[in-house]
Amino acid sequence: MKSCSEALKIPTFLDIRKREGEMKEQKRVAIYARVSTVGAGQDPGMQVAELKEYCRRRGWKVAGEYVDAGISGAVDSRPELNRLMADAHRRAVDVVVCWKFDRFARSASHLLRALETFRALGIEFISVTEQLDTATPVGRMVFTILGSVAELERSLCVERVKCGMRNARAKGKLIGRPALRKFSREEVEKIQSARKKKESIRQLAIQHRTTQYTIGRILAGKYAASQNQILL
Repeated sequence: MKSCSEALKIPTFLDIRKREGEMKEQKRVAIYARVSTVGAGQDPGMQVAELKEYCRRRGWKVAGEYVDAGISGAVDSRPELNRLMADAHRRAVDVVVCWKFDRFARSASHLLRALETFRALGIEFISVTEQLDTATPVGRMVFTILGSVAELERSLCVERVKCGMRNARAKGKLIGRPALRKFSREEVEKIQSARKKKESIRQLAIQHRTTQYTIGRILAGKYAASQNQILL
């Protein structure tokens, strides 16, 4: 004969603690899938099915499905990805799960920007096939490596630009935006003379149809009238 507690199925203290733990661990997940072309053997449904199964095994709740079909990964702005990022900013999800890195972003810089956003919002990012989870030590290490690579990429880009500018100057080319209008040496002297008579820079800019910045460069002696260009 069953006891009263068994007949009534009164939950024990351990059962209550277990349920509380399950409720606490249940996370709201956003799954993201993308295919570059619709048809031709590409179907986002396969990605979505695997991602759902991944979440089911972990007891996570799928809060939303975000699928971009027929959009290249090289495009940073995509309708469903934009919606996902908006929901992330609203704290509507706890975890973002994608099938593979290149489904989410093709460039390292775009991926890193998204990961930085997720980290700032306290959102985990998981790539199922690469088995990368930013909540784990290994995932955080990969995140750090990606950040270092992106920083190196930015530094190399800046150095290439500076090198190009030095090369252009060496060939006698002028760097920077051209002035809104050209000033002769007589006009430069006239502006400098008017300034000595307490004429405001704003009034001089209006009179000579140019910017206050240009007037300031002229007064500072950094405008080469013979070349009609502000020197940097």
